[in-house]
Amino acid sequence: MVGFAIMALDTLRDKPQSLSPAETRSVRPDWQSVLAEAVRNPVELCQLLGLDRRLATESRPAAGDYPLFVPRPFLARIRPGDPNDPLLLQVLPTAAETLAAPGFGTDPVGDADACCGSGLIRKYQGRILMVASRSCAVHCRFCFRRHSPFCGGVSGLENPCSGRACPPCQTEEAAALQKIASDDSIHEVVLSGGDPLTLPDDELVRLVCELAEIPHLRRLRIHTRFPIMIPQRVTADLIALLRGARLPVVVVIHINHPAEIDGEVAESLERFVDAGIPMLSQTVLLRGVNDRADVLAELFERLVDLRVMPYYLHQLDRVAGAAHFEVPISVGCELMKELRARLPGYAVPRYVRELPGGTNKELLA
Repeated sequence: MVGFAIMALDTLRDKPQSLSPAETRSVRPDWQSVLAEAVRNPVELCQLLGLDRRLATESRPAAGDYPLFVPRPFLARIRPGDPNDPLLLQVLPTAAETLAAPGFGTDPVGDADACCGSGLIRKYQGRILMVASRSCAVHCRFCFRRHSPFCGGVSGLENPCSGRACPPCQTEEAAALQKIASDDSIHEVVLSGGDPLTLPDDELVRLVCELAEIPHLRRLRIHTRFPIMIPQRVTADLIALLRGARLPVVVVIHINHPAEIDGEVAESLERFVDAGIPMLSQTVLLRGVNDRADVLAELFERLVDLRVMPYYLHQLDRVAGAAHFEVPISVGCELMKELRARLPGYAVPRYVRELPGGTNKELLA
């Protein structure tokens, strides 16, 4: 694996330090430039989309608690002038986020109790989640970790031209690797965050190689929104890195609406599959976004066409600030019944929810 690491690192671009913004854009990989230039200001977002400025004013309290962060490739898929566009609803802060709701809290899935230190979360037998980065490609307004201490950062927030991830410190990472290596009941590591693909390739390849040195590990899973939000991230270097690893890699994307898939997104997904990397999808059931059978059926069929297998349809995690997105479980069950009548079995995901303290996800329908 050391030889692979050296070869992989040799293929990566050098990253000069202390450059001006213009120089940085000219040498940085495209995806890092896109990440650095993401929209962070509700006023700018409303101007770009031709929306009423009152929406920006109304968004300020929620944005102060959980900042707006949306990359421009995703912004380009939003219908201008439509305040109810299903993609816009996922990223624009609203006053509804500031309203308290019974049963909604800051740790809806019990991550705090399942944390075993060093950025590791252990809930299920045989696998462990590793927080590989504290940064994301987007701030989804329904994010179940929006209040988590390791998920409060935004790539480039302090320095708008940095385009850098916020990985755990090296000491924390070393401790996490030691914990995983000392427990031979762990067969699979799930890289999550944040989003692990905010890590530059040199840092990612180092982490993948370190994990590959642990003999009892059998698989590596990567949960990411990048192929949807910033498809430029799926480079030949990234594919080579994952394809060359000892551990088989499974990539799980998060996607909620068929309008999220344009030509570049489709190509980014196809690059993984063409390289023999299995692709699964997860979707969150969201009121006003995808709570119609027509929308979900179109999404799942489009994914299957791209050779991405629909994996989970998640009931909303009851995180504070997201109550306005919740769809009743009874409605979700009816949607699943209709989807099973309309789609082949392999195109229908499992409808699940995660409960604090559970040893597996609860199957709802």
